[in-house]
Amino acid sequence: MSDAAVESLFRRDSLAVAGALSALILLAWFALLLGAGTGMDPAAMSGWILPIDVPASLSGDWTPAYWLIVFFMWAAMMVAMMLPSASPTVLLYARLIREASSRRQAAEDGAGRVTVFASAYLLVWGLFSLIAAVLQWGLEHFGAMSALMNARVVPLAGGLLIAAGLYQLTPLKTACLKHCRGPAHFIAAHWRPGLDGAFRMGLAHGLYCLGCCSLLMLLLFVGGVMNLVWIAALSLLVAIEKLVRFGALISKGAGVLLMGAGFVLLATA
Repeated sequence: MSDAAVESLFRRDSLAVAGALSALILLAWFALLLGAGTGMDPAAMSGWILPIDVPASLSGDWTPAYWLIVFFMWAAMMVAMMLPSASPTVLLYARLIREASSRRQAAEDGAGRVTVFASAYLLVWGLFSLIAAVLQWGLEHFGAMSALMNARVVPLAGGLLIAAGLYQLTPLKTACLKHCRGPAHFIAAHWRPGLDGAFRMGLAHGLYCLGCCSLLMLLLFVGGVMNLVWIAALSLLVAIEKLVRFGALISKGAGVLLMGAGFVLLATA
């Protein structure tokens, strides 16, 4: 294979990675717009931002099929919300593989390593989705979720807002956000060769993002699990935190606002 052919393959790889990420993100948002298998109307579910007092809507028996539906709903949300802000790291990782010293070897196994890296990242959020599904089951079981799939117990909603806001100001949040905001810094600090290394790097990046954003994701229980307005707002906040120049400062400002909203909610209940 000539050097020109290898370079052409690298360019096609770059477009393929960007295209695959874009397609996966669009498919996730499309699934949410269709209700993610729940049979619910997302437009109807998106009429409110803060919790309202309506009777709890219990699903009845959580059959294996219903568990799968709820897990898929959460997994689709995590892909739609988290993958856009993780894409720069995936793309940089793919670029560094293409620019490896052994170009022919990079061309041969680069696609596999990028796929493993991204899959390991999504595996972390898949596990989070499973935990979130269990939490949803618990809230429904105890009658703490409304018909709009948000917390109908005001102390719970206010407590989640305060907890998420307070976490925004902690050193752990700052440390995790630093890794998420600096793809080059993360890759340099965690570089590992081969497919096993790609898996370990993707897993590490996913764990940093989990440490950065997990409490924000739990705010879906406040605004509504299938509230598209709330989903879009949290997605935008995550993207600003990770991608905008002053994202770290905005993150702390958001923490103050979230705590304020939680206290106001509790005070006016």
